Amino acid sequence: MAQLITKTIHHYLHYVPQQWLLQCRTLSLWSMKKDPDLESALSRNRRWIVNNQIKNIILRYPNHEIPLNTLQKKFRTLDLQGNAHNWVSKYPCCFEVHLRGDERHCCLTKRMMSLVAEEESLKDSLEPVFLRRLVKLLMLSLHKRLNVLKINELKRSLGFPDDYLIRIVAKYPDLFRIVNHSGRRSSMEVELLHWDPDFAVSAVEAKAQELGTQPCFSCSLPSSWVKSWERFQEFDSVPYISPYSDPRGLVEGSREMEKRNVGLVHELLSLTLWKKVSIIKLGHFRKEFVLPEKLNVLLLKNPGIFYVSNKYQIYTVLLREAYVGSQLVDKDPMVVVKEKFGELMQEGLHEYNQRRRFANLDKRRKKGIPLARVDEVKGRRRRSCKNSDVDDDHGDNKLGGLLDPEERKRFYKVLFGDDTS
Repeated sequence: MAQLITKTIHHYLHYVPQQWLLQCRTLSLWSMKKDPDLESALSRNRRWIVNNQIKNIILRYPNHEIPLNTLQKKFRTLDLQGNAHNWVSKYPCCFEVHLRGDERHCCLTKRMMSLVAEEESLKDSLEPVFLRRLVKLLMLSLHKRLNVLKINELKRSLGFPDDYLIRIVAKYPDLFRIVNHSGRRSSMEVELLHWDPDFAVSAVEAKAQELGTQPCFSCSLPSSWVKSWERFQEFDSVPYISPYSDPRGLVEGSREMEKRNVGLVHELLSLTLWKKVSIIKLGHFRKEFVLPEKLNVLLLKNPGIFYVSNKYQIYTVLLREAYVGSQLVDKDPMVVVKEKFGELMQEGLHEYNQRRRFANLDKRRKKGIPLARVDEVKGRRRRSCKNSDVDDDHGDNKLGGLLDPEERKRFYKVLFGDDTS
C-alpha cells in the first residue's frame, strides 16, 4: 500500500506544472493584505505615461513639432500598436495635427505648451531642492558616489530634470565631480566631494526635532492588526539608527542593522515625489546602500511602515505614513504640475468620446435605427455583464485558492522571484 501511495505521488508531481508547485510553495509566504486606497494611489495610467513620452519626443524636435510618419516609427519604442494619428486625435487638448505641405505634423496645443513652460519654470525655481536631494542620495551611499545609469533609474521618481548632470552636477564643482576610471560611458559616476552635516538629517529625525521627541517610526496600521502591532513595538524598542551613519560597524542580520536598513529605505522614499519606488530598481542599489540581499523580506516584515504591492505585476514599495486614504499628505510642486497634465489629457479624451458618441447617434438616425432600441440593447448588455460578474463571484463553480487567477495575483511568486520591473 505504501509503495502504491509513493508511486501515485511521484506520478502526480511529474505531471503537475512546476510553476504551479512554486505558487503552492508561496502559500506559506504571507503577502500584505491589500489596501484599496493605497492600491488606488499606485494605479498607473498607461495613457498618461504614453502621452508624457509623446510630449517629450515632440519637444526634442525643431519648432516642437514632429511628422506623423516619424511619430509612427517612434510608437515601437513606446510599445504601442495602431495608428499614431488616431492616438493623438483622442487628446485634442494636448496635441494638434496640421498639414505642412503634403505631410501631416503633430505639435502641442497652447494649453499644453503653457503647462510645459510652467514645469520648466518650476524646475528652475526648484534647483535648490534638486541639489539637496542629490546630495542626500549620495550621502546615503557607502562610498558617497553612485553610477549615473543607476541615478537615471530614479531621476523620474526624484523629480530630477533630464539635464541634471549639467543643471546641477556641473554647476556645483565644489560639491560634485564626475568619475570615470574605465572610460566607458556605463561606468560614469557622480561623487560627492563635501559632506554637509545639515543634510545628514533624516525625515524621521527632522519630525522628531519638530515634536521635541526621540526619533522613531510611525505605524500606520489599524488597531485590529494585533500581531503586526506587537512585531512593530518589538522592532521599535531598538534605538533609531540614522541612515546617514556608517553601517560597517553593524553586524549583518542584527536587529540594529535591520533598524538601519528600514531607516534607509524610509529616507529614500521620503526623497521621492510620490513616496514610492519600484522594488526592482531599489534592489539595484543594494551594494551601494548596503541593503540585505532579501530586500523583499525586510519590507514585508514591516507592514506598518511600508506597503508592498504587485499591481500591474510591478513590485512597488510605498511609504504608508505619506498617504491619507489614496491622497498624498504633502504634494511636491512637481506633482501638482503633473496632475494638471493628467487633467488636461482626461478633458481631451472626454471631448473626443463625446464627439464620437454624437457622430454614432447621427449615423443611427440616418439609418433609421430608433435610439430607444439602441439604449435598450445597451442596457441588456450591461445587466448581462453585471449578472455574469455576480455568478463568477458567488456561483458554485467558483475557483478557489491558486486555481483562481485573481487570487494568484495576491501572492508573490516566491517573494519576487520572477524578473519584473
